[in-house]
Amino acid sequence: MSTLVTGGAGFIGSHIVDRLMRDGKTVRVFDNLTSGSMNTLNKWINDSNFEFVKGDLLNRDEVNKAIEGCNAVYHFAANPEVQAKKASPEQHFKQNIEATYNLLEEIRARGEVELLAFASSSTVYGETKVFPTSENIGPLLPISLYGASKLACESLISAYASMYNFKAMIYRFANVVGPRSNHGVIWDFVGKLMEDPGTLEVLGDGTQSKSYLYVDDCVDGVLRGNESTCQVSVFNIGSMDRANVMEIAEIVKQETGNPDAVIRTTGGVDGGRGWKGDVKIMQLDVSKLMAQGWTAKHNSIDAITLTARSVVGARTGNVQHI
Repeated sequence: MSTLVTGGAGFIGSHIVDRLMRDGKTVRVFDNLTSGSMNTLNKWINDSNFEFVKGDLLNRDEVNKAIEGCNAVYHFAANPEVQAKKASPEQHFKQNIEATYNLLEEIRARGEVELLAFASSSTVYGETKVFPTSENIGPLLPISLYGASKLACESLISAYASMYNFKAMIYRFANVVGPRSNHGVIWDFVGKLMEDPGTLEVLGDGTQSKSYLYVDDCVDGVLRGNESTCQVSVFNIGSMDRANVMEIAEIVKQETGNPDAVIRTTGGVDGGRGWKGDVKIMQLDVSKLMAQGWTAKHNSIDAITLTARSVVGARTGNVQHI
């Protein structure tokens, strides 16, 4: 049997593929290459245990063929944009909710899948007052359409797993960063300083504070969580600390060679947020996953520094896509 990775040419998905291939799994990637890139998979193209299928989760026939012969699915395909100006409500509905529904329907029809691992998000918690935030907090009231779409997917997955007897592991990620990331605050800051080395614009008031998780730690957490014997489990995955936006800006200034760049904040919206729907403070309680034997090897500052370095290299062409 094979393992299917939806969104396997994307940022986190491609790192999942790397780990599965190195572990000797037979892997099939299903991706429409809207935001992913074949550059992330080049090392596996000629491997007999690897297969790439270009397709769209909105096409049920393509999904049905993609999961044929697969007993495990890592569902990492999604529209990753949290900012409303970068993704419409319809895009979130179709690319996150409808796409997940189509996948679940074909899993139900095939009846071969034993495990579904789903990439959810800390944004499902919305504006919580409890830090670090555990999986048991409720009610869950997302403040962004992205967060709402991820929560809807979680509910569908839980119901399908319970009704049709497969195991589902739901992972609520902090801000995952690392090589191959092509969006988010670090990517944006590097781009801004490449355009104007003297000034760095920071959306919001600069006090936004969140956890940043290095992608290798994320992959480790997913594989560890999959060992759970529960039919449906929800796990937070994040670092045990957080960093604010101004700290990120200073790191990016150093890594781009622009230490004297002037930081200018926009002031933001709704009390200093970077945009409407931005969760201003986020730190997850990861004790549940740590009880499974996992721990993050990098703190937020380390993860940000390593990522800034890799993004600078990728955007300047000084390093290959790793």
